[in-house]
Amino acid sequence: MSGFPLILSSPSGGGKTTIAHELLRRRNDCGYSVSCTTRPPRANEKDQTDYFFLTREAFLAARERGEFAESAQGHDHLYGTLRREVDRVLAEGKNVVMDIDVQGARQFVELYPDSVLVFILPPNSEVLLDRLKERGTESGPALETRLKSAVAELQAVGMYHYVVVNDDLDRAVEAVSTIVDAEQMRTSRISRLGERVGEVVVGLEEHATNKYLGVLVAAKFARVINEFPRDRSASGEKKLTTRALEELSRGEIEYRVIPRRRTE
Repeated sequence: MSGFPLILSSPSGGGKTTIAHELLRRRNDCGYSVSCTTRPPRANEKDQTDYFFLTREAFLAARERGEFAESAQGHDHLYGTLRREVDRVLAEGKNVVMDIDVQGARQFVELYPDSVLVFILPPNSEVLLDRLKERGTESGPALETRLKSAVAELQAVGMYHYVVVNDDLDRAVEAVSTIVDAEQMRTSRISRLGERVGEVVVGLEEHATNKYLGVLVAAKFARVINEFPRDRSASGEKKLTTRALEELSRGEIEYRVIPRRRTE
């Protein structure tokens, strides 16, 4: 099976990053594409692990060189997904897990149309507000900006293939994992599918042909037996075709197929 990009989007505080990290912990068939950002790192975030933390100048230069599969500005900072990171994980035969916003997802699917888009929906507005406040990274005008962006992102939910309500982390992660399982079974993602089906078809056709030939041989042998005199009154005598088939299955009758010569 071939890997595919899995995009998780949600408003800030919706839980997309937490779900992405937990999914990666549980599944060894998924890999993480480390994104770039110009925002400063938060507590416990590590460069080149959580993000590539770039200066604005470095980010713009990389975008000018066409290194991003998608890039966007959000809340006064730039974010982007490196094409080389996506291709690295896909080359390993894994699914690429990414947590990116709506505007980034729109750009990304143009380059990677086989992407699977999952929107992580908070159970209600109160939960989303509480999560943002608990995070403590925004307040005042910054928090207001986040909320306005959340409204716009929620209105774009129709472009996503799946929606998962994050009212319980374990259930949400399991739901996303189930989506990955289902998507891996798509016919377009199964390598050598045509060859595999062809092998099964050939085997069945050969079996059917051999069985048909066996019946023809048994019928022919039955006619040969019928030419010899025998006691037809015997109560245990079997039908000639049945007898011939039994002898054929035991290997007591040998036959070979001679291809019919074509007539010009």
